[in-house]
Amino acid sequence: MSTDHTTESQYRHRSGRGLAAIYVRGIAMGAADVVPGVSGGTIAFITGIYEELLDSIRRINPKALSVLSQQGPAACWQFINGNFLLALVLGILTSIVSLAALISRLLVDHELLVWSFFFGLIAASSWFMVKQLRRFDWRVLIAFGCGIGVALLVAELKPAQLEADPIKVFLSGSIAICAMILPGISGSFILVLLGMYAPVLTAIKDFQWVLLSSFAAGCGIGLLSFSHLLSWLFKRFHDVTMAVLTGFLLGSLNLVWPWKQTLSYYQNSSGEMIALEQQNLLPANYEIMVGPADTIWAISLMFVGLSMVLGLEKMGTKIASGLKK
Repeated sequence: MSTDHTTESQYRHRSGRGLAAIYVRGIAMGAADVVPGVSGGTIAFITGIYEELLDSIRRINPKALSVLSQQGPAACWQFINGNFLLALVLGILTSIVSLAALISRLLVDHELLVWSFFFGLIAASSWFMVKQLRRFDWRVLIAFGCGIGVALLVAELKPAQLEADPIKVFLSGSIAICAMILPGISGSFILVLLGMYAPVLTAIKDFQWVLLSSFAAGCGIGLLSFSHLLSWLFKRFHDVTMAVLTGFLLGSLNLVWPWKQTLSYYQNSSGEMIALEQQNLLPANYEIMVGPADTIWAISLMFVGLSMVLGLEKMGTKIASGLKK
C-alpha cells in the first residue's frame, strides 16, 4: 500500500516539462519500434521509465474500475498514471506515423541496404540481451536452444504467404505489442516474422482505417493481457525467459539476411507479386545470380546499426550510474 501511495505521489507532482520529456521518450520508443531491430522497451529501459511503464500498465485492471466507480474519473486517471501513459502514447504515435511512409519507400527503393541496417540492429540487440543474463546453466542453455529453434521454424513457415485481413492484423497487433515492454525485441520485428510488417506500414501510410482499427484493438488487448504474463515470467524466471528471447533473436537473423534470391512468387489479393520461397546467398554469389550486392554499403550499414545499439547501451549505463550517485 505504501508503495502505491509513494508512486501516486510521484505521478501527481510531474510538471508539464516532465510530461514533455515523457513525450520525447515516446517519440524515441516509436522510432525504435518502427525499425525491426531495436526495442521500444530498450529505449524505456535506458531512459529510466521502464519500471514506471510496467507499473502503469499493470494498474489498468479491475481495481482501476473500482476506483472509477467509487472516486470518479479524475481519481481513476491518477491511479493508472494517465498523464504519463497519454504523453508516452502520443509520442509513440507521432513517431510511427512520421516514419512509416519513409521506411515503406526505402524498402521499395533500397531493400537490400535497409535489411542490412536492420540486420546490424538485431545482431547488436542480441548481444545486449545476452548481457542481461545473470547466470548460465543447463536450463538457460536449453531455453536458448529452444528460442533459436522456434525462430528457425517460424522462418520455414514462409510468413510472407499471410494476407493482411482484419483478423490477422488484430492477432499480429496483440502479439507484436508485447515487444514494447521487452528490452531487446521490437514490435516491428515480430511483425516481420509474422509477415505483417509491410502491410501494417502500408496501412499506416495510406490511413487504411479498418486495418488500423483492427491493429489498434489487438495492441490494446495484447498489452493488457500478455503484459501481466510477461512481467510474471521475468520476475520468476528471468534468465530462462531472457535466454528464450535471445535465442529467438539470434535464430531469426537467418530471416533478415539481406542477400536473398527469390525462387518463387505468389500473387496476393491486390494483384501484387510477393516472394514465396527465398534462399540466403553470400554477397559474391548474390552478385552473380541476382545483381549488384552493394557489399561495401551493406556492411557499412550493418556496422551503423551495431553502433547505434551499442551507443544506446553505453548511454543507458551512464544514466544508471548517474542515478546511483
